[in-house]
Parts: sequence; C-alpha cells; structure tokens
Amino acid sequence: MKPLTPAEALNKAAAYCSLCERCVSEVNAKLTAWGVTPCEQQKIIERLQSEGFIDEARYCRAFVNDKVRFNRWGRIKITAALREKRLPQEFISDAVNNIDKAEYIKSLENLIAGKRRELKGKDDSSTQQKIIRYAASRGFEPALIIKTLKYSGDEMDF
Repeated sequence: MKPLTPAEALNKAAAYCSLCERCVSEVNAKLTAWGVTPCEQQKIIERLQSEGFIDEARYCRAFVNDKVRFNRWGRIKITAALREKRLPQEFISDAVNNIDKAEYIKSLENLIAGKRRELKGKDDSSTQQKIIRYAASRGFEPALIIKTLKYSGDEMDF
C-alpha cells in the first residue's frame, strides 16, 4: 500500500474520527499505518482538533461511561486504560471523578451477583475470596468490593 497524500490522510482520518470518539494516540497509530510522516501527522491532528473531530476530554468522558455501563469496569482499570492511551491526567481524573455513584455501585453489585451465580450459589469464605479477586481484576476498589459484599442492598457512600 502506497503512502497517502496529506489531503487524503486528512479526509480518511476525519472519516475515522466520525465513526466514534477517538483520542490522539489512536489517530496517530492509524496515520502511521497509512504511511504519513510524523510532521504531517502533527498537522493533521491539529486540524482535526481545531475542527472538533478530536476532543480528548470528550473522549475520556465517553470511554469512562462506556466501560462502567457496558463492560462493568472499575475506576482502577479505567484509569489504567486511559493512561495507556497517553491522555492528560486532568482529563482522566475529571472523567473518573464524575462517574455516577449509584450506577457505579449498581454495576459492581451486578458483577458480584453474576459471579455468585456462576459459582453455584455457595457462600463460604473461598467463594467470597473468588468474588473479591474477580471484582478486583475488573478494576473495582477492594474496600468498595468488601463493603458491597457485606451490605448488598443497603445505601452506601464511597
């Protein structure tokens, strides 16, 4: 595949960004794959940002919302994934701190309930440990996991 001209790359990148939210690192990876030089990549990124195709704060909010709602990820895993994409810490913190508390706890409760069903309803200490490890692997805070296991159904603050 021959490298794209800057105009072709800009149009293709704009179409790529139109499909769903993208961050700079994702667009840079695509531009590199398309054979665009680093100098041209920077110009294209700046143009896409000025025209509103790329907005990293908006990307962080959408990413956090999707991961909590659909993937049932916790704050720890979400933060790690956003850092991996080299997003500014202020955007990450803002997006993670604005997670709806009730939805977050409900997501954790649903995750725990699903794992409990998967473990055939046993309720001994080894089952509890498996549930804690599973929820922690999904990025939920250990203290919140334990609190949710103890007080499932009660009002909690976090």
